[in-house]
Amino acid sequence: MKIGIIGATHAGVYAAKQIKSEHPEAEVTVFEKNTTVSFLSCGIALWIGDHVSDPEKMFYETPESMRNQGITMLMAHQVNQADLKSKTLTVTNLDTEEVTTQQFDKIVITTGSKPVIPNIPGIDSNRVYFCKSWDDATRIKSVAKDLKRVAVIGAGYIGAELAEQLSVTGKQVTLIDGADRVLAKNFGPAFTERIQKEYEKNNVDVVLNQFVSKFENTPNGIKITTPNGSYEADIAILGIGFLPNTDLFSGQLETLPNGAIIVNDYMQTSEDNVYAAGDASTVFFNPTQAIDYIPLATNAIRQGILVGKNIVEPTTRYLGTQATSAVELYEQAMVATGLNSATAKEKGLDVIETVIESDYRPDFMLSTTSVLSSLTWEKDTGRIVGGSFMSQHDVSQSANLVSIAIQKQMTIDELAMSDFFFQPNFSQPINYIPEVALAAVAEKQALTLAY
Repeated sequence: MKIGIIGATHAGVYAAKQIKSEHPEAEVTVFEKNTTVSFLSCGIALWIGDHVSDPEKMFYETPESMRNQGITMLMAHQVNQADLKSKTLTVTNLDTEEVTTQQFDKIVITTGSKPVIPNIPGIDSNRVYFCKSWDDATRIKSVAKDLKRVAVIGAGYIGAELAEQLSVTGKQVTLIDGADRVLAKNFGPAFTERIQKEYEKNNVDVVLNQFVSKFENTPNGIKITTPNGSYEADIAILGIGFLPNTDLFSGQLETLPNGAIIVNDYMQTSEDNVYAAGDASTVFFNPTQAIDYIPLATNAIRQGILVGKNIVEPTTRYLGTQATSAVELYEQAMVATGLNSATAKEKGLDVIETVIESDYRPDFMLSTTSVLSSLTWEKDTGRIVGGSFMSQHDVSQSANLVSIAIQKQMTIDELAMSDFFFQPNFSQPINYIPEVALAAVAEKQALTLAY
């Protein structure tokens, strides 16, 4: 069995490893246009802020470690053409410029995503930086120490982390976004209002409801123009989102309008013996019970593993995703899973988001701190579709717990009565997770009585 894998970030690496684990006799060839594999790009902001012990540790595999597992790694090899019906790939060795053609029994597409690059005048300036690949990371890191002013375009996770890390290392930061809130797609207003105040405390100029219309080089840097004004910086860093990197397969597979390859529960595409995983493909989003495009490393890794498990026959079904995520900004842990009230409305769900704040453990302890908690639930059924938590206390596992609740289609009533321990070192007699669920149940009962 000859298997060709196109791309070696997370989905490609895990697909190759799992295939060899399940089928040691398989001939697995990975084509990667870059010279590195498995780069954890989520660590870029931390590296810029000098919170990474060793940048080499931002890779959990190397081409050599993959070869030691019996995988043929063709680095600096660009797939130029892919005939998916015949399973034929035309490949250029970027070092020698030699072009070869290879045929396989099965093809795995793990080409990942590419940054959104809007058609804005001046965006090709050498003072505009991107934040996606290892090359992007090293380019930013090479100038970071000498920067005094930085404009970050996009206030999602990437931009939010970059702005925070740059500000705490003494840079003058301008954070620009077209939405009306920072992290608007990740958290509800109660959370974003609080973290925006932290940015302002740290002298970040937060510019919202403004889209960039032009970049223009100046003698000392770059000017960023929006309909409402202009802002000057040494460099601008773009972090406004990603699109599936699937142009190579145009017209050959069923896709979403944005080009994301539609896969079934076993990572199979619309073409026999062609699989896709990671940022190049769709996911099944459990809160909406529909396919969606959600580029996350966690999704890519699990889907890559499933390619390996299902490469011969469909045996292990994909359980879907809740898009669970987290970020730490100004010593505040912010975690989320599923939808909040704003994103649920965009998806056409009729929901309520219940928000409470309480200390994570009893006040008789020598110290405690508050947790801002929310649950988003369907108004008619009580089904949980989202949850968020924010605190200086480590609340990271709270999102994982609510993620499982969403996956199992639990209701607020069920979560409120679920078993949680009490021990004063760790929690209140009623843990903050069932506490917010109980508040949601009370809100639901009040609505019922009102009708």
